[in-house]
Amino acid sequence: MTRAVIGLDTSCYTTSCAAVTTEGEVIASCRKLLPVKAGERGLRQSEAVFAHIRQLPALMEQLGEKLRGMEIAAVCASRTPRDAEDSYMPVFQVGDAQARSLAAVLGVPCFASTHQRGHIYAARVDSGIAPGDLLAVHLSGGTTEVLSLCGEALTLLGGTADLHAGQLVDRAGVAMGLPFPSGPHLEELALQGTSAAKLPVSLEKDTLQAHLSGAETQVQRWIKAGEMPREDIAREIYDFMARTVSRLVCGAAEKTGISQVLIAGGVASSSLFRELLTARIQKQHSDLHVCFGKPEYSGDNAVGAALIGAEKLSQIQPSPSGEGVSAKR
Repeated sequence: MTRAVIGLDTSCYTTSCAAVTTEGEVIASCRKLLPVKAGERGLRQSEAVFAHIRQLPALMEQLGEKLRGMEIAAVCASRTPRDAEDSYMPVFQVGDAQARSLAAVLGVPCFASTHQRGHIYAARVDSGIAPGDLLAVHLSGGTTEVLSLCGEALTLLGGTADLHAGQLVDRAGVAMGLPFPSGPHLEELALQGTSAAKLPVSLEKDTLQAHLSGAETQVQRWIKAGEMPREDIAREIYDFMARTVSRLVCGAAEKTGISQVLIAGGVASSSLFRELLTARIQKQHSDLHVCFGKPEYSGDNAVGAALIGAEKLSQIQPSPSGEGVSAKR
């Protein structure tokens, strides 16, 4: 009988649950964006909590259909946003409470992880990343950070000091009248536009700290003035993000000596961004091996939480084959 591990993640953007085998093979992933009214740039935490409570039962029913005839061996949930003692958001308590309740009824272990670590684990699935140390770049509406993952140690190296990449995309998109989250819609515009690097990259001297707020202010000026085509504004945003992230990645590689890079998070699901970023990094640091998570595993999802749960389970209950957990599909 197949033994499965269930993962849950209730972020500021998405309600999600997933399951993997105890060997790390993805069985299913069920997720649904939180409902955001037109013209709004997100939900308050209280609104998001209630949305998760409403959406999670139906998603768990979908997942349950995929798990018929399987044994549930463990449950794991994203309990906090990041690997930090002061990291906390109310939204994650919904998934964590569901995980604890489910595990208690089933009589199986319940593990806790973080949303950010889950993103990295999910992005590794079929990404081409090799075993060993890596640089992880997490790009989303709530995080723009560069970290090193060496064994189990996840260390923050740098990122943005003000605005996050996803916020830049969403604020510009909403100002243009696009739906929230705006990433796919803004990318469609950007594919039709041209750029001339009009938004300068801003990095603090001798650090891996970038600033995006100045770029966002200029973008809002362009939108308000109405003199620049929306397609060109969108293209400038993606070009700016690629130049900024490439500077952070190359700086982190020089600082750590780590040569492989995994790009994760919702912003990284953009094909245009991947193309622009890869070209920039190859131009500046051609010896780096850059990998991206598959698009379905780049946005907020619970696959990473399930994989982390399977890994933690293997540490207390080794698989009969003696093999460890690997991220595969």
